[in-house]
Amino acid sequence: MCGIAGFFGKRLIAPATMEAMLAQLRRRGPDAQHVVAWDSAWRRQSHNAANALIHARLSIIDPRPEADQPMSNDTGDIWICYNGEVYGWQEEAKALARQGVRLRTHCDTEFILRGYEAWGFEALLPKLRGMFALAILDLRQRTVWLTRDRMGLKPLVYYFHDGELAFGSTVRSLIPYLPAERRGLSPEGIDAFLAHRYVPAPRTIFRDIGRLENGHWLRLDLDSRRLEKRRYWQPRAAPGDWRTTLDDAIRLRTVADRPVGLFLSSGIDSSVLACRLSELGYHQLAGFTAAFPGSPMDECPDACAIATRLDLPHRAVEIPQSITGEFARIVADLDEPFADPSSFPSWFLARETSKQVKVVLGGDGGDELFAGYKRIYQHLRTRWRKGLRLPLPIIATAASKGASKLCSELRMTWGDAYALRFSGLTPNQRHFLQPGFTPPTLNYWRKPDRSSDTALERLLDIDFANYLPEYILRKADLCTMAHGLELRAPLLDHHLYQSLLALPYSERFTQPPKQALAPLLAPLADLKLFARKKRGFNPPLDDWLKQDLANRLPSLGENLNRLTDGQLSTSAVQQLTRRYLAGDNRLAEQVLQLLILDESLQQLTAMAGAK
Repeated sequence: MCGIAGFFGKRLIAPATMEAMLAQLRRRGPDAQHVVAWDSAWRRQSHNAANALIHARLSIIDPRPEADQPMSNDTGDIWICYNGEVYGWQEEAKALARQGVRLRTHCDTEFILRGYEAWGFEALLPKLRGMFALAILDLRQRTVWLTRDRMGLKPLVYYFHDGELAFGSTVRSLIPYLPAERRGLSPEGIDAFLAHRYVPAPRTIFRDIGRLENGHWLRLDLDSRRLEKRRYWQPRAAPGDWRTTLDDAIRLRTVADRPVGLFLSSGIDSSVLACRLSELGYHQLAGFTAAFPGSPMDECPDACAIATRLDLPHRAVEIPQSITGEFARIVADLDEPFADPSSFPSWFLARETSKQVKVVLGGDGGDELFAGYKRIYQHLRTRWRKGLRLPLPIIATAASKGASKLCSELRMTWGDAYALRFSGLTPNQRHFLQPGFTPPTLNYWRKPDRSSDTALERLLDIDFANYLPEYILRKADLCTMAHGLELRAPLLDHHLYQSLLALPYSERFTQPPKQALAPLLAPLADLKLFARKKRGFNPPLDDWLKQDLANRLPSLGENLNRLTDGQLSTSAVQQLTRRYLAGDNRLAEQVLQLLILDESLQQLTAMAGAK
């Protein structure tokens, strides 16, 4: 796990700019940082450079300096800059050995580099099992490749203009490289954040920075300066024993030269991982649970009971009730505006966990694999609508969700309206807050990447293209990497996903959901996990808004109006916040969303040198 950045351009970039890019990556890679730079003729440079690869390393496998990056082949004409973890590569490396290739390290970075050199990029990709965002510079072929893993566990953003390409793990790592005139915010990005609580790929909050979608690659021809983008993977059903595949996925993700732990809640997904780890003999692998003492949402006692039953060590991490001192830092670590309230306890959990382990397994993906979200079944009740839409007017209002949201749903096709089941501000509220701006769309989610046979599978495919990679996994990556903690997700192994696609519909999708996992939870059968109400990281929003962040509310409207060049109305923002303070508690998450936008844009525009 690491932070990566780089550029391939025409302008000469000063060392201070490269250092500023690297500085934004250091928290992701605290163990080693390196820059390799070239001039326009590809001669190595220590000063001004037209091309560079930048790397900040979190060393998990083979922590020796020999495994640091950027890494080159023996002749120095192929380079790799890589973030992620590829599992089980040692078997594929045997094929390289038969070709006479000898690895000088024990890390997956060198395997990817040597594999590219031997097989080429498109033949290499199918051999990569795991999570990755990587850049390969090939001076032999005069080509740069950028790619992101199938599920979207690792982030990759990029800038391309007039033949210049720059990339990074974060938006903030790219800002120093951008010319001043290319640092403007995106009005559509701001509206997309209001709609979804985050900015969905391929957009970002900046007009000229894009986000590479999961399962895609970019190819830059260094001679023609033409950039090509293509999707390289489509999931296909692969019949087989999915339980064996799950065990393989778990085993592979315990391989590390640093201590490994488990994020353990009292829910089904992490409990399955705990049961399998116990059965597979990993009895020293500790579970870490977020504790909310005194709250009905506190899962810690139940998680402790699970760990005790399975003979696994357990650590309770008490989540602070106040965010006064950490609000700005957490917003910064979320990179661009991102308004999931659970990000805050996730950040605190990762901070404390990282003090004891450097790798942690998590249960992300179970709800997407087995249709565990309530909103899916709520939306299925209206599937009779299909493409039917009603020409209802959009009425600007600060009112909270309810009739306003229903009207918005009826304006959209059934598939598009699914995005409103998990949204920030309703279309009516967005029009109210942005009276001079006409949103180009009610829904910024991208279309799913595959065609589904049933309505349920269509909704899951929408989640796999949007909610999972750009919300769940983005939050997980940013909150853990902010503390130099590598998060691995066995349930999102692509071999496991494809084996589940081959299951009979009735076996995979049950009521209650996830019954297919019940046999794996046999050691915990008497704990009745399936009967428990689903709980999440629900922080004390009212306390935060009316105490910790209260002093920010009076100036919120004025700030957002200034930061968005008038796109958000001062009076409309203040009317919405007054409505909340007058007792409409349903607006709490939306007020927090606006506060996060305020803090994030203040930070980003300061970095960009804007007003």
